[in-house]
Amino acid sequence: MDPNEVVKSSDITLRVGLNAEHVPVKIEWGASDRNGGVLEECKAMAVALFDKEHRDTLRIDLWTKEMQVLEMDRFMYQTLRSLSQTYLKATQNKELAEDIAKFAHYFGQQTEIVPKDQ
Repeated sequence: MDPNEVVKSSDITLRVGLNAEHVPVKIEWGASDRNGGVLEECKAMAVALFDKEHRDTLRIDLWTKEMQVLEMDRFMYQTLRSLSQTYLKATQNKELAEDIAKFAHYFGQQTEIVPKDQ
């Protein structure tokens, strides 16, 4: 079997509702193979794609007006933590992944997501 042969596909849907000033007021997402593709509401999203041809990263970062600063702090902390794990899995570079995790911990302490004594 060819390891590059596509044997299954999933569609991911992102729907952003904007107000008259073009500010996001509602963000929904869903996947065709999760909950039957039913869209679920969220307050923020951060999507990064690496363009194959141009070798550049494309990003979409959106959050609704109701997203509170403490929620954004938690969102960023959890994103940074997961990036260290993603980087380790993709590269096996344990030392640099640990440095990213250390920064995530520092960020968590500075925003009081993580208690300073931990």
